[in-house]
Amino acid sequence: MIIGRNDKCWCGSGEKYKKCHMNFDEKIKEFKSKGYEVPHRSLIKTPEQIEKIKESAKINNEILNLVGQKIKAGMTTEEVDQIVHDYTISQGAIPAPLGYSGFPKSCCTSVNDQICHGIPDGYVLKDGDIINVDVSTILNGYYSDASRMYIIGEVPENAKKLVEVTKECLIKGIEAVKPWTRLGNVAYTIEQHAKANGYSVVREFGGHGIGLEFHEDPFVFHYGTRNEGMLMVPGMIFTIEPMINEGHHELYIDADNGWTSYTEDGKLSAQWENMILVTEDGYEILAY
Repeated sequence: MIIGRNDKCWCGSGEKYKKCHMNFDEKIKEFKSKGYEVPHRSLIKTPEQIEKIKESAKINNEILNLVGQKIKAGMTTEEVDQIVHDYTISQGAIPAPLGYSGFPKSCCTSVNDQICHGIPDGYVLKDGDIINVDVSTILNGYYSDASRMYIIGEVPENAKKLVEVTKECLIKGIEAVKPWTRLGNVAYTIEQHAKANGYSVVREFGGHGIGLEFHEDPFVFHYGTRNEGMLMVPGMIFTIEPMINEGHHELYIDADNGWTSYTEDGKLSAQWENMILVTEDGYEILAY
């Protein structure tokens, strides 16, 4: 469909196309002509969609805050899941993981050598554990997603360092988000910081576009080369969620539940996840 200069813009702003996204679209075409991978228009969120996604993210952030207040030694991961489920429902929202491709719980709880997709169960948290709680929320059809690491009691220095460096990897990756540059810059920045600290980056899992669906394009790598990958442009929303291993990056998936990923060498793994909006001059963190 061809939009005239004086027609209303496709983004739903109500503005004329020439005053809204015409220059944006021309810039996209220019990059594409130079061989860049550019996002489809469906990945560019409209102002109205962004506001709705922010409302979902607000609840997601509140859930993770609540988990942080309550999580402690002696609590089961099932009890953590119940906290997430009950608060989500109380806010008129839906836990996105529940029933997603058969996933049986409302959040993921990944402890110690579990990399991701840990299924809440009767495991009792104890002093020295590190745990990632990954929460995703649907509010009125709009999705948000973030995860945090929680330290249970007194943990060994090596565990504490891994958690801290993994968060640094996330922060540095976010700082590499700049409009009209490539996603590979995010990947490269994360991998270099992990390697500098003697850690490895999980390769099988990555971040993803989000907002109108749970998982959208693009796939966000956490390792790679500068100036490769899809072009980041204003209006894109995706997660950055580095999974950093204390040992090597190889993993295996629990054959019994088909979900939980573990480090192959049995060493620790950590993950932090934020949901990012690319803006005209940088980024905005929506869920954290």
